[in-house]
Amino acid sequence: MSARAGQAPIQGGGNRSIDRLLPLLMGLVAVLTLWPVVRLLLEGLGWGGAGLGAGVTTEHLTAVLGRESTQRALVHSLVTAGGGTVISVLIGASFAFLVALSDVRAKAALVFCLMVPMMIPPQITALAWMQVTGPSSVLLRLLGLAPPMGSPQPLHSPGGIILLLGIQHAALVFLTLRAGLRMIPADLVEAARMAGARPAQVWGRIVLPLSAPALIAGAAMAFVTALGNFGIPAMLGIPARYSTLPTLIYQRLASLGPSVLPEVAVLALLIGAVAILGVLVSRLAGRRGGHGLVGLSGRPLALSLGRARIWVEGALWVFIGAILVLPLAALLATSLIPAYGVPLTFETLTFRAWTEALFVQPVTRRAIANSLLLATTAALILMALALPVAWLMQRCPSRFSRALDALVELPYALPGVVLAIACILAFLRLPFTQITLYGTLWIILLAYLARFFVVMLRPIQASLAQLDPAMEEAAASVGARLGRRLGTIVLPLAAPSAAAGAILVFLTAVNELTVSALLWSSGTETLGVVIFNLEDSGETVMASALAMAIVGLIVALMAAVQAGARHLPKGTIPWQS
Repeated sequence: MSARAGQAPIQGGGNRSIDRLLPLLMGLVAVLTLWPVVRLLLEGLGWGGAGLGAGVTTEHLTAVLGRESTQRALVHSLVTAGGGTVISVLIGASFAFLVALSDVRAKAALVFCLMVPMMIPPQITALAWMQVTGPSSVLLRLLGLAPPMGSPQPLHSPGGIILLLGIQHAALVFLTLRAGLRMIPADLVEAARMAGARPAQVWGRIVLPLSAPALIAGAAMAFVTALGNFGIPAMLGIPARYSTLPTLIYQRLASLGPSVLPEVAVLALLIGAVAILGVLVSRLAGRRGGHGLVGLSGRPLALSLGRARIWVEGALWVFIGAILVLPLAALLATSLIPAYGVPLTFETLTFRAWTEALFVQPVTRRAIANSLLLATTAALILMALALPVAWLMQRCPSRFSRALDALVELPYALPGVVLAIACILAFLRLPFTQITLYGTLWIILLAYLARFFVVMLRPIQASLAQLDPAMEEAAASVGARLGRRLGTIVLPLAAPSAAAGAILVFLTAVNELTVSALLWSSGTETLGVVIFNLEDSGETVMASALAMAIVGLIVALMAAVQAGARHLPKGTIPWQS
């Protein structure tokens, strides 16, 4: 008889290979994903510089936390992350309730468009929105709506940061809440209606309480992600001298270099502690607000909007146009003028900035090559590593593998700036050598591997969970070794999910900024870093052209994943039902 997946290891040839492969792979993943976080913790507690024998000290910790700049940046981070979370909840919850529970049409297209802002790098989001507002907006000048020259840029403010953080992370609330809403059976609502419950009572006493845990979880994810967001606070806050913790770390490290690592390690731990606290609070609230559903058919709830449907659909698409089409149109218009401030006309329209950014400038060509190389290499390495690790976790479970399965999410859950500081500390000097990876592409690659490992692991795990181990048992019974079973049985069946995971890793890594902003040096620039530096140095037109090229690449890759969605297990693609 075939064994259930995850209950017993497969017997047969290759068990010695499993015994050798298990500690090797698990140890490699543990070192890759967890050692930088441990090293950061040691540095923040005073162990990093003096050695392990010096013990724990809180003197440096209290000194950094007692500074006015640290406290001000912490307050700013909490204000912007909290305000952005409120906006994300309003947007994401509204879309989730309408898409999951109503009969609006073109749901797949609506969800796809709502996901695009989250996949676009935050610095590009900030750059695009800056082209919508302000006196130098090419689009507003084209329409004759631009404010007078000399007027302040309204987005260079806490309100601007909050608005864009809310839009950027609304999809996180939407995805989490939609999954919870689809678990509410229609039978429960129908029973309440038959008992005489009014629509307001149905919403207040059934739908909202049952969806509260998912809503709280989505809000926590939005808060943690907004807390660690670097691109938007950097683009909008630094010109206004409004520092958050990520931008404070960036400014300290950029101005003083590795000498301030102990200080920024404490700041990174502070961000991580607030982020973890937010997650724990959300889980506690979710447990207390959870409701068990037993004995119901599980038919999803679907409500008819009646005559209001056309108006609701119109409002949704107008909103999509406002948060997606309008800023991208403004960004495109800016990329087509010869110099910033020149109005866009048929006479001034030019693709000079596109040519300069993509084919002429050495720094942009180098950044394109670096980002493509890093994203592709990370995707391929993680695919090769995650497949056997997922198989071992599924077929040969142990306490260590279950603990590792939970802990590998830590580098992805922590804000990117925290992981960047952790990687600097872990790889500034390799143990027992004088070799340093700081300032090389290798440290960025290692940071990407640690951060995105779980992005690759989860789709493969979902695929393997659906595979019957009978085929592997049959192959093992006739003498097929582990490598052959993985190559001829497991790999072909898990390939679609592995490919989807690789594309998701590539999509996320190719435009990443928060991690690479602290790890790059001359010659190792990435696309996200170059766009930020171009805008910071006043090359807005070239930055817009490069940003639009990245947006086009992201949308094309997302469309490719969407086109192959029917061949993938449920849950592999985040924006799919």
